[in-house]
Amino acid sequence: MPKFTCYAKYMQREKGSPNGEAKYQTVPGEAGQILLIVILVIIIASTIGLSLASRSITSLRTSTEEAESQKALAAAEAGIERAIQGSIPIAVQGNNPSNNSSYSTSLTEILSSNFPINGGNVIPKDEGADIWIVSHDNNNSPIYSEAQSLQFINLYWGLASEVCGTPTSPAAIQAIVVSRNKSTGEIKSHRYAYDSCSGRKAGNNFTLAESGTFTVAGMTFANRTSPQNDLAKNVNDIVFIRVIPIYKDAVVAVSACNYAGESCTALPSQGYKITSTGTSGDASRKLTVFKGYPQIYLPYL
Repeated sequence: MPKFTCYAKYMQREKGSPNGEAKYQTVPGEAGQILLIVILVIIIASTIGLSLASRSITSLRTSTEEAESQKALAAAEAGIERAIQGSIPIAVQGNNPSNNSSYSTSLTEILSSNFPINGGNVIPKDEGADIWIVSHDNNNSPIYSEAQSLQFINLYWGLASEVCGTPTSPAAIQAIVVSRNKSTGEIKSHRYAYDSCSGRKAGNNFTLAESGTFTVAGMTFANRTSPQNDLAKNVNDIVFIRVIPIYKDAVVAVSACNYAGESCTALPSQGYKITSTGTSGDASRKLTVFKGYPQIYLPYL
C-alpha cells in the first residue's frame, strides 16, 4: 500500500493537479531563446531572398544593357555604311524606329603638312598605305596635273619600347615614290628603304634611319627617315608615295617639312576620318574608320 500511495503522489506532482490535468513548467530563459532563434531564421531567410532578388534584378539589368549596347553598335555600323556609300563620304543621321536606335556621323578631312598615314591606323607589314601628292576629282580619280616635286618629305615610325636586337625590334620602312611625267605621261617608281637597326642594315643594305624622340601631329615616334632631304630627292611630278612597313606592322606619320618644322608643303586631301555614334536607350557606342582614296598603279609597284 505505501508503494501505491507514493506513485499517486508522484503522478499528482507530475501532472500538477489532483484532477490529473497536465501542467508544464517553462525553464527560465527558454522562451527568450526560442524567440531569438525564430528572429534569426527570419533574418537569414530574408537575406537570402533579398540576395536572390537583387541578383535577378542585376542579371536582368545587365542583359538589358548588353542588348541596348548591341543595338547601339549596330546603329553606329549602319551610320558608317551610310556615310561611305558614295564616292565622297558625307555626314548623315538616321534612326531605326523598330528597335529604338539612332546614329549620327561626322567627318574630318585629312589634309595638312603633317599627319598620320592611313588615318593613324596600323599599316600591316609588307602592305602599303599611300601619301597623295595630288588631289582627286569627284570620281576619286587623281588630278595628274597637280603632280609636283617636294623639298622635304620625312616619315616617322616606331616606339621607344621597340629595341633593336630583341623580339620587339622596330619595323623598317620602304617608300615607293611614283611619278608621272606631265608632258609624256611616263610613269616611274623610285624606291627607298630605311632601318634604324644597324645590325639588320648590314644584311638589308637599307639607309640608316635616325633614332630619337620625334613628335608629329601629336604623336610621338622613335625613328625617322634620314637625312631630311633624302626621300624623293630630285624626283619631279610625284603623284603619290606608297609606304610599306618591313618586318612588322607599324603606325607611320609623314611630315612635308624639314626637321625644324619649317619650309612645309601643304599636301592635299588624304581621305576622311569618319566617326559614327550609335545610341539605343541609355547605351551609346562610337566607331571611327578611315576612308582613303583607291590605290592605283599596283602593276608598277
